[in-house]
Amino acid sequence: MAALRNPDRGCPWDLEQTFASIGAYTLEEAYEVVDAIAREDLDALKDELGDLLLQVVYHARMAEEAGAFAFGDVVAAICDKMIRRHPHVFGDERVADAEAQTRAWNALKEQERSEPRTGTLDGVSVALPALVRAIKLGRRAARVGFDWPDRDGVRAKVDEELGELDAAVRSGDRGRVAAELGDALFALVNLSRHLDLDAEACLRGANARFERRFRTLEANVKAAGGGWEHYDLEALEALWRDAKRQTG
Repeated sequence: MAALRNPDRGCPWDLEQTFASIGAYTLEEAYEVVDAIAREDLDALKDELGDLLLQVVYHARMAEEAGAFAFGDVVAAICDKMIRRHPHVFGDERVADAEAQTRAWNALKEQERSEPRTGTLDGVSVALPALVRAIKLGRRAARVGFDWPDRDGVRAKVDEELGELDAAVRSGDRGRVAAELGDALFALVNLSRHLDLDAEACLRGANARFERRFRTLEANVKAAGGGWEHYDLEALEALWRDAKRQTG
């Protein structure tokens, strides 16, 4: 990376990059790591982790050029953090289970902050994808007791929000519809938390199933020798059910 960023003999494209321009690639590479994990493709994971590591190196190199820090400082900082936050491993403290460790971890994070949070939701980045941010906001609120006591309560909330969405649709007010649809999605995210499921992973799974089934449906349409125009909605629904049976 130092060679690529060399002002005299470096790559013109790499020399033009900034933290902001590389940030988008960093996010993309992180998602590609998650995609390889979801596909259980370890060869791809090896490659994608390398691409993500390059992003860390890239940012560290630009910071070194600015006199801020270098790659070695990044590595040292994360090693120090892991040791600090695992006193039950590197010290004499004990934790009962993973849940207790999570509480201890969050407490240590708060102690380390140079500027303590004044609000429960402070520090949840607005740059996160909306679904991921919804998960984090729900967890933060739950820490202070702002949560349903059980999954039945949040399930009822989903029905309530869907009812409000239906009313908004009937009103024809697009702004109201958008707001109520957002509330329904947020309630579903909270339901996933109460079911101890990762909403992001659930949606990725749904995307994968839809893609797999639709590709099968499309192949069946082509195999029949006709085009999409020969099928009405009822016929396509029958083909969709066949595709579901074929793919699971």
